[in-house]
Amino acid sequence: MNRRPATLALVGVCLLVAFVALGLLVRQRPPALDAAIASGLHGQWRSPLGPAAGLLSDAFGPVLPAVLAVVLVLAALWRRAAGDGERASLLLRVTAVLVLCRATSFVFKPLFARDRPREYPDLSYPSGHVVSVASVGFALVLLCGWLVPHVLRTVIALAVLATLISAAFRVYLGVHWLTDTVGAVLVVTGVGLLVSACLGLLSAKRDPVSARRGTA
Repeated sequence: MNRRPATLALVGVCLLVAFVALGLLVRQRPPALDAAIASGLHGQWRSPLGPAAGLLSDAFGPVLPAVLAVVLVLAALWRRAAGDGERASLLLRVTAVLVLCRATSFVFKPLFARDRPREYPDLSYPSGHVVSVASVGFALVLLCGWLVPHVLRTVIALAVLATLISAAFRVYLGVHWLTDTVGAVLVVTGVGLLVSACLGLLSAKRDPVSARRGTA
């Protein structure tokens, strides 16, 4: 592992430490900011905007990583059948990052066992919806970094925006504390950086085909 992936892996470790520390800090009692936001938005999910926010929240939710994972696997099989083993390997490695990032909410929610701001099925920390959107965003950023680097900044901006929208909906609906959404971003980015470094996805090398197109 060269210096840049090693540095990013260290950043990933720091983010995971921050995620765990935040979870331990908030699991028993919500901090003042969480409580103030939850109090200010109390009952908004029953307002006329509530159902619309719920539908949009579901759109920015767990279905996204499942769909993307299937697409990536099918694309990898297609590239392997076409004799492009290098591209197939890339797609499968990105799929592994996506799946492991998405799994964080299933793994950590029972460990922290944090209650929701209002009565709602499942536990609270980290937000599964925000984990889902952030996982998809992270995977797409990886793909663009290798295949279409000229649109990388745009994809990063869209990934950040989608994650913020998902977080805003979950907090507005009263089903998550603000720190649940912050924790989701921390854990996805931390796991994403660590796994990507281990799988060789953070090197400076670009996909040969996209590199040739960029210099044409």
